[in-house]
Amino acid sequence: MHIAEGFLPPIQAAAWTAVAAPFVIHGARAVVREVREHPENRLLLGAAGAFTFVLSALKMPSVTGSSSHPTGIGAGAILFKPPIMAFVGMVVLLFQALLLAHGGLTTLGANVFSMAVVGPWVAYGAWVLCRRLGAPMEVGVFAAMALADLSTYCVTSLQLAIAFPDPASGLLGALAKFASIFAITQIPLALAEGVLGVLLFRTLRKVARPELTRLGVLPKGATTSKAAQHA
Repeated sequence: MHIAEGFLPPIQAAAWTAVAAPFVIHGARAVVREVREHPENRLLLGAAGAFTFVLSALKMPSVTGSSSHPTGIGAGAILFKPPIMAFVGMVVLLFQALLLAHGGLTTLGANVFSMAVVGPWVAYGAWVLCRRLGAPMEVGVFAAMALADLSTYCVTSLQLAIAFPDPASGLLGALAKFASIFAITQIPLALAEGVLGVLLFRTLRKVARPELTRLGVLPKGATTSKAAQHA
């Protein structure tokens, strides 16, 4: 749901940048702290960023001035929590704007807010809620990944509606119009992203179980139990 370069009025583009900036600054500090205190997590952090970059680069035509695509942001939110993904998401979106002409520099703040701020917090909230309810890991991952995608598309729809209200029905009419057009592609993409997330974490559980345990994704007894099975 990257909003294209120059598609938002300058005042609104600046406002979204100002809103997103504190989250990105906080996230940058969180990344520095994570790398300094847990250097063993660098590889997994890089993989989370690469996963977000690849998925969110798979764009499909949608609303004029924007596009539909998976976000991939939920995986990193589960692994490293939302503040870190605010910074990682900003870096991803910046590189996509510069290298792929996907999104833009003037709309970077708006895109960061929808995908790298709102998306990770919704994902993490869904993940925590599912785990507290005793749901299996796969259910929590599916909900986090799918809802991160859907929340991003909802915020992007709102941003476009604010910029281009309907002459007759105003903001709400424009919001309904943008959201309904996005829904044609975005809802199936969100469901597919949820399934992909489940497959990803099943693989990580096999190849990076100690790291997932250290990050709190798996319970602390998981590594011990696994070792006991092979004893």
